[in-house]
Amino acid sequence: MDAETPPPPPPAQSTAAVHPAIAPVSYLLGTWRGKGEGGYPTIASFNYGEELHFSCLPGKPVIAYAQKTWKIGSGEPMHAESGYWRPKPDGSIDVVISQSTGLVEVQKGTYNAENKIIKLQSQLVGNASKVREITRVFELLNGDLSYVVQMATNLTTLQPHLKAILKKI
Repeated sequence: MDAETPPPPPPAQSTAAVHPAIAPVSYLLGTWRGKGEGGYPTIASFNYGEELHFSCLPGKPVIAYAQKTWKIGSGEPMHAESGYWRPKPDGSIDVVISQSTGLVEVQKGTYNAENKIIKLQSQLVGNASKVREITRVFELLNGDLSYVVQMATNLTTLQPHLKAILKKI
């Protein structure tokens, strides 16, 4: 295979391919779609459509993450980000996210496998002139994946920025 030929797609996911380290958060695996709301003291409130995709690399202790949002009505792209989630057996989780804006997040947090809640706190927000801190909380409730993102800037304290409810498709 030469450098210009892409590798073949990975085999279809099966539960047998899920690394034991990601089993406690394997409920994330798949594609989620829904609607969200955003706002902040320095911007006008807005609504958006969203899709999240979580996938595993067979035999690896990591989840690949991709997210995209669009304007409801027109479908015009708004935001995209991708990264990796690495849960650990002790209930901690490391997450790296690269946003389409050039901003990069390194987050650490915890997961509760029984209650299906993941709490993330930024350790580093890179390439950001204004953003100082980001938190994300994901929760699976009645089969829906919800999240809340809070943000602090050099002008504001930590406060709600985004929230959404997504259904697995």
